[in-house]
Amino acid sequence: MSAGFPPEVVAAVSRHMNDDHAGDALLICRTLGGRPDATEARTTGLDADGIDFAVTVDGTEVPVRVPFAHRLTERAQIRREVVRMYREACDRAGVPPRPAG
Repeated sequence: MSAGFPPEVVAAVSRHMNDDHAGDALLICRTLGGRPDATEARTTGLDADGIDFAVTVDGTEVPVRVPFAHRLTERAQIRREVVRMYREACDRAGVPPRPAG
C-alpha cells in the first residue's frame, strides 16, 4: 500500500495543475499515460507512487495513472517529479519544454 499525502496537499497540487498546467497534464497523459487519443486532462489526485488524471477520450472521461519514477516522501518532491515527467513527455512528443521559470 502506498503512503499518501495529506488531503490538503493533494487538493492544492490538483488545483494548481488544473488551473495552471492543464496542457502539461494532457501532454503527460498522452505520452507517459498511454492515451495519445486524449483531448483533455485534469488532475484528480496523487499519492507517493503516482499521479492520477481523468482524461477525455471520444467524449468520455476515463482514469489514467502515471507512476512516479520513485516513491515520494516529501511534498517538495512532487513539483520536481512532475517537472521531470513534463520534460520526459516533451522529449517523447518531440516538442521543446518551456524554459524553467
